[in-house]
Amino acid sequence: MRTYTYFFRDDYSEGCHPNILRALEETALIQQIGYGNDDYSMEAKAAIGRLMPTHDVSIHFVSGGTQANLVVIAAALKPYQSVISARTGHINGHEAGAIEATGHRVETIDTTDGKVTVERLEPLIAQLGNPNSTQPGMVYISNTTELGTVYNKAELTALSAFCRAQGWYLFLDGARLPAALTAQGNNLTLADIAALTDVFSIGGTKNGGLFGEALVVVHPDLQSGFGFHLKQRGALLAKGRVLGLQFRELFRDNLIFELAGHANTQAQVIAQALEQLGYPFLVPPCSNQLFPILPKQVIDKLTEKYLFHTWQQIDPEHATIRLVTSWATPKVACSQFITDLEHLGTSV
Repeated sequence: MRTYTYFFRDDYSEGCHPNILRALEETALIQQIGYGNDDYSMEAKAAIGRLMPTHDVSIHFVSGGTQANLVVIAAALKPYQSVISARTGHINGHEAGAIEATGHRVETIDTTDGKVTVERLEPLIAQLGNPNSTQPGMVYISNTTELGTVYNKAELTALSAFCRAQGWYLFLDGARLPAALTAQGNNLTLADIAALTDVFSIGGTKNGGLFGEALVVVHPDLQSGFGFHLKQRGALLAKGRVLGLQFRELFRDNLIFELAGHANTQAQVIAQALEQLGYPFLVPPCSNQLFPILPKQVIDKLTEKYLFHTWQQIDPEHATIRLVTSWATPKVACSQFITDLEHLGTSV
């Protein structure tokens, strides 16, 4: 593999937080019951539940984000129902048609910032009751979005009210939810999300875990029989202890939010430097995903040292790149990137 100074490609290039490795080693020879009935999974569920004490939720651990999305949507929708997503949504462009493979259409709507809004959803009401059209049964959103933007409480409240009026489930993909809850300007809590959605996930893969997502099922109708859907979709691990132990450690003393806050802070350091150099952004930066618009000459030079996505062409001379910081991104990596960027800004 080519050697780079640093990867800004994603937030899961590192292994995991040392606390998790330590816990795995310390508990390796302690016998536990399988399939998520182990002590560690119970402790993790209790820790997550304490952050939304007034809600009766069921919590399940699965291995990854695509699996989480697949199981939830398959469990929630009737065969003729569809799920609505932003065109940039993960289930639309990044999961190899996993949702469609279950027989459910993903209906997409265009957005400017990755957020689904009531105004964008209202035209789909016309499909309801028409036997010639798929029937929307769920709205899928992610927080943070695929563009790094964050829903506020007013936005999520409006979406929740609209979905409940239509009888649609509201599913929040929280692969980067810790980053959203520690982002600049955030005014949502985990308890708010439990109150306003029907099911949501909390990502471990992108927030310091080896792998894994926690699924928090709020709606009673979805809780019933959910475990059978997990088993049918191959999501119920015999050694569920490995998932439970990771989330126990991540939610011990709010470690997961500390790690997400670090990722956000490092991204904002880079964002401020980009702004000072006069580079615009595709969307305003607020979390650990940044989308600056740079001259292609600058991008070409940066790719010699750093790994990142070139996201979108803006015009023949400019493109948007995606820079992602992680729970483990060291300050020195950001400082070096900024130094190189400043040099390029004056030499290219």
